[in-house]
Amino acid sequence: MFNKIILVGNLTRDPELRYTPQGLPVSNLSLAVKSRVKQGEEWKDEVLFIDVSVFGKTAENCCEYLSKGAGALVEGRLRERKWDAPDGQKKSKCDVVAQNVKFLPKRGGDAYGRRDGSQAGGGGDSMPPDDFTDLEPF
Repeated sequence: MFNKIILVGNLTRDPELRYTPQGLPVSNLSLAVKSRVKQGEEWKDEVLFIDVSVFGKTAENCCEYLSKGAGALVEGRLRERKWDAPDGQKKSKCDVVAQNVKFLPKRGGDAYGRRDGSQAGGGGDSMPPDDFTDLEPF
């Protein structure tokens, strides 16, 4: 079996950080992924909104360095969640469990949206490394 997905898009809201009862950081991202599809003689933009769960140090870094509108490349796996709604109807939803998140530059700026090359937070030590890899906890 093979379950791998790679998405490139922009965050639709600021990341949210919470912790499991065991103290593991978990961040929830919402990614807008745009593609162009041909319908007849015209090209149309199609946007998908994908929920992404990130764990561990990567989750903390996403919350510190990403914000609404920031670009990100997410590698991970698809997961289906199932539940019963209060009205008794069965529901399901697919989302992504991230295994790797790469911060992407915004147009006209660097990876953190700065056009002048200044350091994030005003200090040189607050820049994240180019790549984060953190396996999920299960």
